[in-house]
Amino acid sequence: MRQSFAHSRQSVAPSQTASAAAQAKLIEKKKECEAVIALEKASAKFLQRIEELGDDFDVIADAGKVHGQVLEQWPNMFRILGLFLSSRQQNADGEEQSHNEETGQRLVRVPIEDLQPSDQKTHS
Repeated sequence: MRQSFAHSRQSVAPSQTASAAAQAKLIEKKKECEAVIALEKASAKFLQRIEELGDDFDVIADAGKVHGQVLEQWPNMFRILGLFLSSRQQNADGEEQSHNEETGQRLVRVPIEDLQPSDQKTHS
């Protein structure tokens, strides 16, 4: 009977060793799986951030186009403003000369303080 007991002991020992090895392998594979899942989540977040940056760059590019279009119009605006001011100046000069020639009068500014008596200047 001792031989059968020893024989049964030998058959149990290798199966326990195999089971422990399989268990260790299973734990290692679970850790690898969790690491892959964490990597996928991090990659998804990274992709989302990169896409948001891409959207922001699209907005910046559109704003740059608009600024370029506005800056392109400034020379025309200054030209139009110059034409307006010169025509206004010519009209004002023409009206002033015709008005002065017709009536022979000019507008003169006189400081009021100089016309007041010296007593009133000190009280003011």
